[in-house]
Amino acid sequence: MTESRITVTYRLETPGDIEALAVKVASDQSTGTFTALPGETDAVRARCAARVEQVTMLADAERSGLPDDRSGPFHRADVKISFPLEAVGTDVAALMTICVHGAWSVRGLTGARVMDIDLPDEWSCHPGPQFGVAGSRRLMGVDEGVMIASIIKPSLGLLPGETAIVVKELCEAGVDFIKDDEKLMSPGYSLLEDRLKAIMPVIRDHEQKTGKRVMYAWGISSADPEEMMANHDLVLEHGGNAAVVNINAIGFGGMTYLRRRSRLCLHAHRNGWDVLTRHPAMGMEFRAYQKIWRLLGVDQFQINGIRAKYWEPDDSFVRSFSDVTTPIFAPEDCALPVVCSGQWGGQAVDTYDRTGGTLDLMYLGGGGIHGHPGGAAGGVRAIRQAWDAAAAGQSLEAQAQDHPELAAALATWG
Repeated sequence: MTESRITVTYRLETPGDIEALAVKVASDQSTGTFTALPGETDAVRARCAARVEQVTMLADAERSGLPDDRSGPFHRADVKISFPLEAVGTDVAALMTICVHGAWSVRGLTGARVMDIDLPDEWSCHPGPQFGVAGSRRLMGVDEGVMIASIIKPSLGLLPGETAIVVKELCEAGVDFIKDDEKLMSPGYSLLEDRLKAIMPVIRDHEQKTGKRVMYAWGISSADPEEMMANHDLVLEHGGNAAVVNINAIGFGGMTYLRRRSRLCLHAHRNGWDVLTRHPAMGMEFRAYQKIWRLLGVDQFQINGIRAKYWEPDDSFVRSFSDVTTPIFAPEDCALPVVCSGQWGGQAVDTYDRTGGTLDLMYLGGGGIHGHPGGAAGGVRAIRQAWDAAAAGQSLEAQAQDHPELAAALATWG
């Protein structure tokens, strides 16, 4: 019988012997320490030791940003190290402690970046998304095509009644999805319950008039799992069906607790991930990071977009899109990719082309909808017109010839 193992790919950097350092990482993160031990027998190593499976040398790095750097060159390699499942199990805290966190502290490294984590079938024990792509479409009533979404702007400051006015405008504009900004949870000026009381009647009224139930995702995050579940239950009580979850703020334990009891579609905001990934020699690639959150139950995953307003390059977004739409164990564990951050329609054609011509995505516009010269209605129409052009293989400029909303967007932001 084949032994189940967890394989982690690290990008290691050192001015010294990188192959020797790879062996040290494997030893330090499993059975070994700084000196020989009488208890570290062959039997113990056979049962629990990590082992280096592959070392792929890369071009030397010119520099590294760590304070203990020695003079270069800095040698780099992608190193695959495998850990016996028996030593780690299927617990996320054990995985992160044994296979990830300790590697960053190994002496002699000037860089250690977790590139990927390959998990054996035993890890399919985690629940994964409850709704995912298909369930999100069903709840929004969007059988095909891009799901057009917006976010409450200004991000902070609107009172519940003022927020309801924005929601009414967005519903009438034809969006499929609206969300609280990730910074909006339950501040004193806009308690979650007060927002629910002000906004849900607008959602229901629009549904009664049009038959279209717009999905609204409410900010329920809390560091206290019990408080977060109380927020979850409040949303359910008022007829809501989705929630915004700040996954790094609530942690793996909070997500596990929430997913086990949740009846809401969980929309993940990854704020804080950047500190794990912006240093090119340290941290974690999104490919590894997102697998854990998907297995724990994320249904929709914000991943920035083409020409985003933040730091992330386009190539990184394209990789992230591929990551969240690649099955870990089964197609059902894919999350709905949410394309966001400074999106206004001008990126639609490039997004369509660079993500393989798929329409299985949510396209989220904030300022790109609210800031349109024609208001929210004009902003939503412009984005839909841009996506129609993308799907038809037509340029935005050609589409704008007889679509005034798109023409106005191009004149404003193009």
